[in-house]
Amino acid sequence: MRRNQTNGNLAIASYNDIFLPDAPDPNDSGERVVNIPLSELFPPDFHPFQINEDQSMARLVKSVMKYGVREPGLVRPRSGGGYELVSGNRRKRACELAGADTMPVIIRKMDDDSAAIAMVDSNLEQREKLLFSEKAWAYRIKLEALNHRGAKSEEPGELSVQVLCEQTGESKNQIFRLIRLTYLVPDLSDKVDAKKLAFNPAVELSYLTRKEQAIVIDAMAKYDTRPSLSQAGRLKKISQGSGLTQDEVESVLSERKKASDNTKSAAIQFNQFFPDSYTPKQIEAVIVELLSGWQAGQTIRTTGSAASC
Repeated sequence: MRRNQTNGNLAIASYNDIFLPDAPDPNDSGERVVNIPLSELFPPDFHPFQINEDQSMARLVKSVMKYGVREPGLVRPRSGGGYELVSGNRRKRACELAGADTMPVIIRKMDDDSAAIAMVDSNLEQREKLLFSEKAWAYRIKLEALNHRGAKSEEPGELSVQVLCEQTGESKNQIFRLIRLTYLVPDLSDKVDAKKLAFNPAVELSYLTRKEQAIVIDAMAKYDTRPSLSQAGRLKKISQGSGLTQDEVESVLSERKKASDNTKSAAIQFNQFFPDSYTPKQIEAVIVELLSGWQAGQTIRTTGSAASC
């Protein structure tokens, strides 16, 4: 705490001594809310949660400008100076956009595992929507941190995963399937987040080597297709057997493209007989009705011919 030099005589406390908070002492074990300059707040070394400047961020910025940061962030001292912002990175960005210089935070001493768990818990609780990749990394980070702290059994993650099951409402199988997404190369992971690759096929592709996944990405672009669950499963099986080659990947993925082209070609032929306002389902319903009538007529004619004999 700041003290006036008195030279043995009583001194009158200044305005700064009374009203301004003491500078935070990183060695102080007591927790309190302190305003820290944004320049001294650093993100964790690995932060899997995206910070998007979208409508949600715009609302947060307006709230910060009007009310300030209502919930302080959580930090821990960094060995290189400043503080690691374990929780509150979106709030920090909102402060920057709002023109603030400082942000209220709670300073807490934490080891790496505790910091990782706090980061994940905060984002799981506060974020309304999470991308597949964000959720996958959140589950993996927390599970590894819990395991490192000793919650282990004969099956890796067996005890620790129960914590996640209770927290998230996900089944153990679903949690492990989500974690598989962290083994995808970035391009495939991005496709899952953008819903350009379905979740179940992506899980199967996560068992491929990074080199094989790169081949899959090239083939997807070449044939303008997405692997089905069946195709992804076949690629996984080949990979775990003899390993995948470019020819094998293209052979599997080109099948879907050919089938799709044939379907489109048939649809174009049928479209010429229907008004432009007809939807594919309406066209299909009419065709089925006509074919059913044709089939019934064929049956009547066949029966009539047999009777005449």
